[in-house]
Amino acid sequence: MPVIVNDQYPVKSMLEQRQVRCLTRSEAQAEASERRPLRVGIINLMPVAEAYEFDFLLALGQTPEYIEPVWIRLQSHDYKSSNRNNLDTWYVSFDEAGRKRRLDALVLTGAPVEDIPFEQIRYWNEVREILEFAKNNIETTLGLCWGALALAYIAGVDKVNYSKKLFGVFETANLKPQHLIMGTTNKTFWCPQSRHAGIPDHALEAGHRAGVINLLAHSEETGYVIFETSDDRFLMHMGHPEYNSNRLVEEAIRDRQLGRVDVEPPKNFDLDHPVNSWRTHGTAFFNRWATRIQQKAQASGERA
Repeated sequence: MPVIVNDQYPVKSMLEQRQVRCLTRSEAQAEASERRPLRVGIINLMPVAEAYEFDFLLALGQTPEYIEPVWIRLQSHDYKSSNRNNLDTWYVSFDEAGRKRRLDALVLTGAPVEDIPFEQIRYWNEVREILEFAKNNIETTLGLCWGALALAYIAGVDKVNYSKKLFGVFETANLKPQHLIMGTTNKTFWCPQSRHAGIPDHALEAGHRAGVINLLAHSEETGYVIFETSDDRFLMHMGHPEYNSNRLVEEAIRDRQLGRVDVEPPKNFDLDHPVNSWRTHGTAFFNRWATRIQQKAQASGERA
């Protein structure tokens, strides 16, 4: 289904080349008169923020829903690697995006700070305030990679740092094939990981026993990959189902240029002949998540 973007939006033509329909808000409202477009706020903290926009919108563009992305800019973040003009033109504050108007869902992306304690991150207080607001006012929030670690921390489960970066593509088991999010995912699937921290299995299993966490997917090599809070508000994916194969290549080159001795070549991934072995999982995951957003939006409308 379409993503709703301005005609002048920089990656619009790239999305259309990949068969993603791009509509303006008025076009979407006219076409989907009985199906309100879903407003999805995206706190984009990825390096070179504008380059990540295409990957994420390509993933959303494969879903069955009409989605209006709202790019959110933190006031306390420097965005040193990102294009200032792009930020000024297409990003808004959370107050404008989520407090003044209703968001149907929120996304917190990865960020290159997973090995730093949360309280030492310059923008953590702002992120925490937003997530606390989202917990009570936005039906569903998705965290990816560091975003998943941040959501888990708000839910009471802390991370640990790794001595070496977890990097590559790993086979993962679907633990709950009957679950709405996991229902169209294969019994096992491949998933890209790129992080310097994670959550020990025992910590998430303790949260599960306490009735705080539902465990949805697990890898013998990477630990629990997909899980959610039991109140159905926070959904956490420790990997990057939205990535294209070139993204892993670019990260490997960047790490090498930075001289990171704690980063080995990605496992189960050929840098010279990159193949997106996780495409089926990524499509299924975002399709089911979009369906969940629509169901929650409809239920919320009925309650109102």
